[in-house]
Amino acid sequence: MFKQDIEQALDVLRKGGIILYPTDTIWGIGCDATNAEAVDKVNKLKGRTQDKNLIILLENDNKLVSYVREIPDVAYELIEYTDEPLTIIYSGAKNLASNLIPKDGTIGIRIVKHDFCEELIRRFRKPIVSTSANFTNSPAPKTFNDIDQGIIEGVDYVVQYQQENQQENSASTIIKLGPSGQFELIRKS
Repeated sequence: MFKQDIEQALDVLRKGGIILYPTDTIWGIGCDATNAEAVDKVNKLKGRTQDKNLIILLENDNKLVSYVREIPDVAYELIEYTDEPLTIIYSGAKNLASNLIPKDGTIGIRIVKHDFCEELIRRFRKPIVSTSANFTNSPAPKTFNDIDQGIIEGVDYVVQYQQENQQENSASTIIKLGPSGQFELIRKS
């Protein structure tokens, strides 16, 4: 199932579609983070405005330089030494869909530690959008069974892997990291 899910998800992502997939936190809706039309599809499905920020996932911190202009050294330490999933908001986003980068030029990035996500992103060779699998103003799903049927029907592919997992997960901690290394806690998981 794992390998078949990877192949199907890759096919959908390459065609500009959106997927429903397990992550190192909660189930997410994802797409190619460099494709503006795909990002629009995600926003439309969730019923969210474009001014709400989306995050992206990368499989390792070596890829940060491709999507962020300047990375403070402390970012690498935070990524390496944090046990829980951590999303870091960086200044100076680049090489991403224009509608993914807000006016202030920031982007939230999480380096995933999850077998499915790592393999999918590594094979896709681009970052993937990750946003909670819920409609705007609805609670985020803690398991696959909590996902609204409208979300399931609204994506182009639903990953089978880990659907049966009933462990309740929560969203990542989010910090905003300034160019000189100062940071601000935005959300605690």
